[in-house]
Amino acid sequence: MTELHPHYLQHRRRLRERFLRAGLAGFADHEVVELLLTLAIPRMDVKEPAKALIARFGDLRGILDAPVEEIREIKGIGEVAPVALRIIREAATLYLQQSAEGRDSLANPEALSRFWRARIGALSNEVFEVGYLDSAYRLLRDGVERLEEGIADRAAVYPRRVAEVALRRGRLRVRPQPPERRCDAD
Repeated sequence: MTELHPHYLQHRRRLRERFLRAGLAGFADHEVVELLLTLAIPRMDVKEPAKALIARFGDLRGILDAPVEEIREIKGIGEVAPVALRIIREAATLYLQQSAEGRDSLANPEALSRFWRARIGALSNEVFEVGYLDSAYRLLRDGVERLEEGIADRAAVYPRRVAEVALRRGRLRVRPQPPERRCDAD
């Protein structure tokens, strides 16, 4: 190829066309990362940075969960691509949350686990979040609220705070015990 038409322009086009035909099926891990990097790094061959990211972080999840500062250390990544990768991760998390809102039941332990792992599994600090569900265990619109963010191994939250937030959102119902179920103290 000439200097006016570098080889990677055709490669980028082929990657996009392949994706449009079959999604990510048949893509090697580094090709998925390469495809993402083409969105953030213009006019540069991104195959080597993609392979370097896979070598350092293992897979796409490892890359998307990696600290921005560590991604910036990879040769050829620059300043914008790490932020773009973080945006992609956060957009995917939002997509999963909105997909679960009002549709997918979280009554199944596996579905509940998948939801919370996608949402908070890669955070470097412990957090305490509350998910508000309807009676069919479906996530309500804007149904996740972060109450506390802690440090690497703990987050302190008090029951009173949880109750206050739930009451404020109208999501906590206090039902008095019927007289026959009350325990009378002697």
